[in-house]
Amino acid sequence: MDAKKTAIYDSHVKLGGNIVEYAGWALPSDFTGLVDEHNAVRNDVGIFDVSHMGEFFITGPDTLKFCNYVLSNDVNKVDNGQCQYTILLNEEGGVVDDLLLFKYSDEKVLWVPNGGNTPKDFDWIQARKDGFDVELENASAKYSEVALQGPKSKELLQKVVDYNLDELEYFHFVDDVDFDGKKVLISRTGYTGELGYEIYCAWDDGPAIWDKLVELGAKPCGLGCRDTLRFEASMPLYGNEMDEDKSPLEAGLKFAIDFNKDDFIGKAPLQKKLDEGLKRKLIGLELTGKGIPRHGYKVLKDGKEIGEVTTGYLAPTVGKPIANVIIDVDEAVIGNEVEVQIRKRTVPAVIISKRFLQKK
Repeated sequence: MDAKKTAIYDSHVKLGGNIVEYAGWALPSDFTGLVDEHNAVRNDVGIFDVSHMGEFFITGPDTLKFCNYVLSNDVNKVDNGQCQYTILLNEEGGVVDDLLLFKYSDEKVLWVPNGGNTPKDFDWIQARKDGFDVELENASAKYSEVALQGPKSKELLQKVVDYNLDELEYFHFVDDVDFDGKKVLISRTGYTGELGYEIYCAWDDGPAIWDKLVELGAKPCGLGCRDTLRFEASMPLYGNEMDEDKSPLEAGLKFAIDFNKDDFIGKAPLQKKLDEGLKRKLIGLELTGKGIPRHGYKVLKDGKEIGEVTTGYLAPTVGKPIANVIIDVDEAVIGNEVEVQIRKRTVPAVIISKRFLQKK
């Protein structure tokens, strides 16, 4: 397998992880099975190696001005020590990537983009920095990152850090925390619908931090349940619910676009879509016949194609075959009976809310 390895790779192999290639990285799909790991995160505590995620530092006098030009959300609304979900848009209003922004100060922010998009994203912003007094650093190779997720994550993490985690609010972060003698950044954003923390550390410290948390009882988890967990919790995934051709408005991400701020890349075409009315919408679907709705399957109404599945599973916590679908807005009505094309047959389904699981 010609894929990049995280610093924690050897630990995954020792634990019997099933290694697959994902976004150019060799990562575990699972260790003991998707459902087992999914349930551990919902009921106890699981740990994920997410070191493939990127880290960009934007620094300089024009940091906030630059961020507000290339990103959809308004960084001026973010306090120091706070995180923000935001979108990197192209000139047509499509999604280059979605990411988390961590604000240190008016002259320093950290971006955490998706791992598979990191080189593309950095080239994109480098090409658009002219006229801004900013320095851009792709620091992705310097950091390991693990995500500790589940109702018992705070209790477990508190055993090894010198910071009172009761003080860390949702969508906030704290830097220079002592973790068993190592300096780490801890954020509380989560991607599972459960209480959770992300631990950013020096690249070479990743294995020791992973091993320590596993030793304390965190269940090793792979990419498989990371996807089912975020899906049940209505969290979007780049490449599924949105991409350069799928509008963030269609994906239900208007909350992350601030049309009140000055001009930003992609603003005009998105405003035009809003003014004209959206043609498609992301909504939930449940199969009422036998089968599992998978990414890319067509959604039909009276034999006519009205959209497609963006993510679908027999969801472990919900216990039903459900999906996110982007379909014609007129058909996106809860209770509407439709069909899903599964190979050579059509299976009956019904449109439901995409709030499959109440986030905690």
